[in-house]
Amino acid sequence: MKNLLHEMNPSVKFVVVTASMLVIAFFFNPWTPFLFFIGILLLQVLLSRIPWKKWTLFMLPFAFAAFGYLWTAVVFGVGTQDEVYFSVAGFEVAKEQWETALSLSVRVLAFSSLSLLFAFTTDPVKFIMSLMQQMKLSPKLAYSVMVAYQFLPLLKEEFTQLREAQRLRGAQIKPHWINRLPAFRRLLIPMLAGAVRKAERAAFAMEARGFTGERRKAYYRPVHVGRIDFWLALLFLFVLAGSCLGGIYIDG
Repeated sequence: MKNLLHEMNPSVKFVVVTASMLVIAFFFNPWTPFLFFIGILLLQVLLSRIPWKKWTLFMLPFAFAAFGYLWTAVVFGVGTQDEVYFSVAGFEVAKEQWETALSLSVRVLAFSSLSLLFAFTTDPVKFIMSLMQQMKLSPKLAYSVMVAYQFLPLLKEEFTQLREAQRLRGAQIKPHWINRLPAFRRLLIPMLAGAVRKAERAAFAMEARGFTGERRKAYYRPVHVGRIDFWLALLFLFVLAGSCLGGIYIDG
């Protein structure tokens, strides 16, 4: 039960997530994105094994952004002729102004929670394979993205090794960020040369294994669309429809 979202077909999940964001974007009342945010949290609790500590850490920047939208829209929003809803720090806030600010902030939370749910429950390699098999993405583009993604940990490790090697040779990194620029230049040039060599070796290896960029009828790692993907997509759409109807009912 806790692994259902992790095992869901990535292409189906991507289509459902994108469609949900597009639909929520057309609702300007604060209740629809709020109910959708609660629904996504329930799906995350019941159908995924995402660590809450990790989720909270990644959610903090979006929470600060949501508060920033709320405060900016309340303080610097265009005034209306409506009666004053409440006052904060000497600023008079009308009801329409408050609802607009609240709608913007809650929408940030809804979109960010849905994006994190997709990111934390989707294997990148499986996602690329699914895009090739179900969405008919070009293999040249798909494998290029996959190779670039797999290079990221190698580049991080190489950056650490180069920095430690320069420190062992007596290179001093000054505390001010302006004085660090020459030191970063000494790191970036070897990293760029190493990345070019790695890309060239990867291209030769793919060519030696018969990669031509043409579509294949069979794959070493097939990704299928099953009945469980259909039911999970319906569950997402049910949460979306319930949020939209509930938001309209409460706002009306």
